[in-house]
Amino acid sequence: MTQQILATELTFIKPFYDAEKKVLSSESIHFLEDLVVRFADRRKKLLEDRINWQKKIDNGQLPEFIPETSSIRSGDWKIQGIPDDLKDRRVEITGPVERKMVINALNANVKVFMADFEDSLAPSWNKVIDGQINLRDAVNGTISYTNEQGKRYELKSDPAVLIARVRGLHLSEKHILYKNEPISGGLFDFALYFYLNYKQLLAKGSGPYFYLPKIQSYHEAQWWSDVFSFTEERFNLPKGTIKATVLIETLPAVFQMDEILYHLRHHIVGLNCGRWDYIFSYIKTLKNHADRVLPDRQSVTMTQPFLSAYSRLLIKTCHRRGAFAMGGMSAFIPSKDPEQNQIVLDKVRADKELEANNGHDGTWIAHPGLADIAMEVFSSKLGERPNQLMVSREEDGEITAAQLLEPSLGERTEDGMRANIRVAVQYIEAWISGNGCVPIYGLMEDAATAEISRTSIWQWIHHEKSLTNGQKVTKELFNQMLKEELAVIKQEVGEVRFNEGRFTEASELMKRITTQDELVDFLTLPGYQLLD
Repeated sequence: MTQQILATELTFIKPFYDAEKKVLSSESIHFLEDLVVRFADRRKKLLEDRINWQKKIDNGQLPEFIPETSSIRSGDWKIQGIPDDLKDRRVEITGPVERKMVINALNANVKVFMADFEDSLAPSWNKVIDGQINLRDAVNGTISYTNEQGKRYELKSDPAVLIARVRGLHLSEKHILYKNEPISGGLFDFALYFYLNYKQLLAKGSGPYFYLPKIQSYHEAQWWSDVFSFTEERFNLPKGTIKATVLIETLPAVFQMDEILYHLRHHIVGLNCGRWDYIFSYIKTLKNHADRVLPDRQSVTMTQPFLSAYSRLLIKTCHRRGAFAMGGMSAFIPSKDPEQNQIVLDKVRADKELEANNGHDGTWIAHPGLADIAMEVFSSKLGERPNQLMVSREEDGEITAAQLLEPSLGERTEDGMRANIRVAVQYIEAWISGNGCVPIYGLMEDAATAEISRTSIWQWIHHEKSLTNGQKVTKELFNQMLKEELAVIKQEVGEVRFNEGRFTEASELMKRITTQDELVDFLTLPGYQLLD
């Protein structure tokens, strides 16, 4: 151990051990410092803008397309271009930046691995630092892992293309301070991944590629574009060397897709339907609108009119600008039971066929065992083509704000509410224990699932909705169900696992964020305070 290294403006809370020294050199710290000093104040302002915009929606306005940017929407322009190794993205796998998972994902039958510092990672300091080491070793081709049984995992000769997903604008890195405040987690993730890997990536014909999550406005896209351009100038790289794919996973962003593409046009290669977070954002944004309350999570599928409109508009917008329109996540995981596994495969096939037929250029999976079926569906649709950029969807006509905001049909059931509670508590328990990617009831869950579960119940309570059995959803009913479902979880996971875990803490956090009068923006914000 050495004393923490101090850059002139940054304060490191944690001491530097061997792991930190591998990624935090004086050069990488100074680059991080340059970014933080230059962009921290603008980030703060952007987060304030989010709050001010939300107040208008809470007071009765509805999101809409922005009149003052109509010239961008009607203009005839294209993004700068797509690198060769990103032109075929028909199947992408996602997962956290843990060593064994990085190897298995890069070796899977997929075109791209999105290595995640965001929703599928609980960002404790050690996990974030180890994640950077793991990705550096993957880029260098030296990554390997041996488990306790002595089984060794190594990278195959032709791995998938690597894209790093950095933390969203709202997430801070509490272990590094600037002016006595935590710095941006996303800037930290970006600075280290870029600095450690850009030379090696470019040398082998790839590049520094990123996924940008949780963007809400084109101003936030402009912020990232400026971060990228500043970085390219600082390291004497051509403009457009850094490439990004933006997740359209917030309701405000769907009304600004053209603008996001335009302001990131030198760096962007596509948009992605982050559909689970999008559903969460629909609830959170419209939380005060009693006529927009969603039914059971299980019935909010891509066939719901508001989600179908979102997917189709994303494809139409992207392809008009020469950008990719990536499909969403299939959260299913294979089952050891052959009958159950066939049901899983049939559901995945139907989901991926819907996306391929709509015109998406590729899709997401969360488990290597689903790569073959997703690949088969998209390959059969694409034929000899690497993507579907030629699918214009002009036949759709105009997709309106009313279609994007259309209320969802479906029931609110006691079973649905109880399932929401069990899933959210188990996910929160895993997250505060340091694991952000968790198999629960046959699905690979990340933060978005728990977010949908707890915000749905919050909204049902807030608007005094009733379940199909006639029970009114109240704080008292929720508290009673929480107690009962905690007992079910204890039975399911076993007493030893329950007592060794953090289920009581998780249920207390679930109770707090579901019953307090003001809806908490992201459960990862209070959750992060419980991580090392």
